[in-house]
Amino acid sequence: MSGPEGAIGSTTAAGWCAKFGVGLFAMTLPGSLMLWTATPVSAQDFESRRWNHLPINENFVSTNFAHTEGDISVDPALRLENVTVDLDTWLLGYIRTFELLDKTARVEVRQAWQSGTWDGLVDGVPTTVNRDGLSDTLARFSVNLVGSPPLAGEAYAAYRATTQVDTIVGAALSVQLPTGQYLEDKLVNLGTNRFTFSPQAGIYQRLHNWSFEATGTARFYTDNTSFFGGNVREQDPSYIVDGSVEYNFQSGLWISAGAGLITGGQSAVNSIEKDDRRGSFGWSVRAGFPVTRSLSFNAGYLETDHWTDVGITSQTVSIGLLGWW
Repeated sequence: MSGPEGAIGSTTAAGWCAKFGVGLFAMTLPGSLMLWTATPVSAQDFESRRWNHLPINENFVSTNFAHTEGDISVDPALRLENVTVDLDTWLLGYIRTFELLDKTARVEVRQAWQSGTWDGLVDGVPTTVNRDGLSDTLARFSVNLVGSPPLAGEAYAAYRATTQVDTIVGAALSVQLPTGQYLEDKLVNLGTNRFTFSPQAGIYQRLHNWSFEATGTARFYTDNTSFFGGNVREQDPSYIVDGSVEYNFQSGLWISAGAGLITGGQSAVNSIEKDDRRGSFGWSVRAGFPVTRSLSFNAGYLETDHWTDVGITSQTVSIGLLGWW
């Protein structure tokens, strides 16, 4: 794919970043914001472009806004009914690409500020809870094990211009850090007060203007030793499978659709198991286009639902900007 792309030339690394660049932060909403009994499928579970080929020694910065509305189904033992959430998220993200053992690798850091309102009935009494503050920080390291040679500048642009079919296999580890706002005497929190470790494996296949991506993720949780009421909360691992398909136009405009599901994650308080096993699924649509040689705009929509008794039905819309140098 060569020739002009509007204001962005495909023979430059900037042009190829605009056309096939980072989409990681387009619609990211940390998945641990809601009531501890109803952790939803989150937008980060449906990200595309986790494994795509990027030039090395580049910096990517993104800023996004997302609005979420949802209905939460919780453990009946909590005596909560008709719980809803209205949540705004402002997210800042950073990626650095580099060469590692002759492979293309990247590190990412994301931090969100959130403002939310939870409404519901507690023992039949209408109750409203407001929270404003930082959510947990997310850090991720990934490396493409097959495909995507580590290239920079003109060498990267030349490779992308002559490579119409591309297969990439990657591995990653994400860590959610317990940095978010957490009140141990409250059930509703923006942070989780624990670490979450998420190994991932994925494959990315480009066929001319089309690209396809699939990812498997396992999440392992440490204990929250300061859970509500001075208790200790444990949680079993949860497992996520998701995929996406994307089409890139000559102009640099791209559109994508994705879907996925999450299962597992049953919790226990003081070693007493709760009936709160997760079973959720969701789908998303996204689009983006280059604004300048080093800036792009994106927007997306995410919807989630659940087939278990505990979960969240939600709708999220987002907009964002991505810049690189």
